[in-house]
Amino acid sequence: MKEETVRIAQLSCGPEYSGVQKEIYTAAEAVGAEVFFPDLSLSDIRRNFRDFGLDVKSGDLKLAIARAVALVEGSAEADAVFIASCFRCAEAAIVRNELRRYIHEHSRLPVVSYSFTERTTSGTLLTRMEALTTIARRRALLARERQTGLTMGVDSGSSTTKAVIMQDNEIIGTGWRPTTEVLTSADEVIALALEEAGVTREDLDAVGTTGYGRFLIGERIGADLIQEELTVNSKGAVFLADCQHGPSTVIDIGGMDNKAISVLDGIPGTFTMGGICAGASGRFLEMTAKRLGVDITELGPLAMKGMGEDVPMNSYCIVFGTQSLVNALAEGHSKENVAAAACHSVAEQVFEQQLQEIDIKEPVVMVGGTSLIQGLVRAMGNLLQTEIVVPHHSQYIGSVGAALLSSGFVEKS
Repeated sequence: MKEETVRIAQLSCGPEYSGVQKEIYTAAEAVGAEVFFPDLSLSDIRRNFRDFGLDVKSGDLKLAIARAVALVEGSAEADAVFIASCFRCAEAAIVRNELRRYIHEHSRLPVVSYSFTERTTSGTLLTRMEALTTIARRRALLARERQTGLTMGVDSGSSTTKAVIMQDNEIIGTGWRPTTEVLTSADEVIALALEEAGVTREDLDAVGTTGYGRFLIGERIGADLIQEELTVNSKGAVFLADCQHGPSTVIDIGGMDNKAISVLDGIPGTFTMGGICAGASGRFLEMTAKRLGVDITELGPLAMKGMGEDVPMNSYCIVFGTQSLVNALAEGHSKENVAAAACHSVAEQVFEQQLQEIDIKEPVVMVGGTSLIQGLVRAMGNLLQTEIVVPHHSQYIGSVGAALLSSGFVEKS
């Protein structure tokens, strides 16, 4: 049965002039959503803008503010909100952040904000649009708190592929491998998880896939649920951290991109995905470990022994970050201090680039493979001035979320 079209209200400035608007439409259409601009009368525009109290010069930004007020007040109806502005505009960045916070605090509408460039494509926007439609369509599924039956989740990430077998709310089998060839890596982790669980593929009640290779793997194994990683990871995080009630914040610093998600009662409210450069991701930490001559699993303990304050480190760009590594070692800084500086630099870039786009609510949960790097967790906790929660099995977060959510498709006897 065809799913109902999700109506996404667009609040923006500039995509029409930069050629990005057609990419927004294409991404929305690909996930069965319709992007629209809420209609308002001129008097409503003037009143809403005045009542909001943020003085801006741009006519498009004034209109975006007025539309946001209409959505919150209910005079304009939508299922989700997409806020977009040009990457280079400081005034738009302020408005984008204020509107995102305003809608999140005064409505239940899922909202994502995005700063685009002339090179933004529909592929870049696809996961964000998919997450918005998932939250709008499957709120009841995302709200489920327990896994039932015997289910499997497979997470095909950019760096690693993971699988988890769950039975009646417990993890009974896991599999992990570096991602090489997508299907081969998936077959390997599935076999590992099934062997540890002591079950066969035929025993499974439902299967879910997520991550970059989710469609390819999902088609291959006949998955019941094929879902983007934003909603899946947030669900897996709050499940493992036992914080499915109330607010929380999920941070996933991945091998290629990062995710920061504001969650309420297990359901994502606002989220941001991506990163300006690989220097602000786990890839830079892998490169640091290689440069220091240690395994990535040794980088965390090494960083915990060091103090990075006196080591100049710039991972905003991975090229500059590499130069910083070379220079720091050439200047005689210890491996421990360089490792600590690298962890702080990545945490700082995530803090500046992405955590400004969501409202940080405790508990703050770090997940993914990089959550096992203690130096990175310490650096993030210092920046946020809070104790970071790293749940058991945090590296399997996507697989756990997929296994949990796929249990909603288990047929009732």
